[in-house]
Formats: sequence, structure tokens, C-alpha cells
Amino acid sequence: MSEATGTVIAGVIAFASAVIGAVIAGRYAKRGAEAGGRKAVEAALAQVHGQAAAEHWQWVRSQRHQSFGALFAAYAALDDVLARIAPEVRNGVGPDEAAGRELRERALELQAKTSQLALWGPSEANVLAYSLTGKSVAAVSSLLQVENVSSAGLSAAWSNFGLAREEMAQAHAVFLQRAGEIVRDPRQPIS
Repeated sequence: MSEATGTVIAGVIAFASAVIGAVIAGRYAKRGAEAGGRKAVEAALAQVHGQAAAEHWQWVRSQRHQSFGALFAAYAALDDVLARIAPEVRNGVGPDEAAGRELRERALELQAKTSQLALWGPSEANVLAYSLTGKSVAAVSSLLQVENVSSAGLSAAWSNFGLAREEMAQAHAVFLQRAGEIVRDPRQPIS
């Protein structure tokens, strides 16, 4: 075999080896790129999902915060009306029609805010909010009953109102404490 033929054969073998090597390297590069691309997509999806979850919980926290604030404002308004009307009732004057209507409106507003809060949970907060509303409505009823009691039962009626007012304040304190814990830890379940 001549030197020229050997060089041509060696060149053809080298060329074929280069082509085969390029094809094999291309396939591995393609597989590597696909695997890398999948990993990049999975990482991006995980990041987007994590960000969406964080934004969702921030939104829930904001809604809870607003609902708790609205409930506290409604409670404070009712408590103010009770504090203003109770001395009038004690002095035998009794609330006029406007004051009685305001008392009932404040109680209804508290009930409405409690119902709105039930959307955001957690269920423990809902239970405490309904307890607060129930105790508040009981205090309102107790005050309105004082007005209709004869003088012989007046002392017991005032005692009942005082007890109802204390229970109302206690329920408020318990709800206030738990609401603060919930707002600080928003990842509590939604009702």
C-alpha cells in the first residue's frame, strides 16, 4: 500500500471518527441540555409556586387583620353605647328611643362583623368571635331587662347586667389575645 493510500485511509477514518464523535457528543449534549432545561423549568415552577403561596398567605393575613379590626371596632362602638346608656338606666331615666335603636344597631353590626370574620378563619377564631358576640348581645339584653324590672328585683337585675358585662369583657380579652397570635402566624387554616 502506498503512502498516499494510507494517508487517505487514515484521513477517512479520522473524518468518520470525527463525525461519529460529533454525533455522539451532540446526542449527549442534547440530553444534557434537555435535563438541564427540565431542571431549570422545575426550579422556576417551584419558585413561582412558592411565591404564589407566600402572596396568598399574605393576602389571607391582610383579610384576617381587616376582619379582626372591623370586629374590634364594632365591639368598641357597642361597648361605648352600653357605657353611655347604663348610667341613664341606673338613674331611672332609661334609654330614649334613639339610644335604644343605637344599642340594637351596634349589636347587629357586631353580629355582621362576626359573620364576615367567619370567611377567614381559623375556626377557633370564629368560635371565639361568636362567643364574644353572644356575650355582648347577652349584656345588651340584660341592660334592657333592667329597665323593665320592679324596684324589688332591681338589685339582682343590676348584678346580672354587671356579670354579663364582665363576661363580655372577658370574651373580648380572650379573642383579642388569640387574634393577635393568628395575625402573627398567618399560616393557620382557613375555615
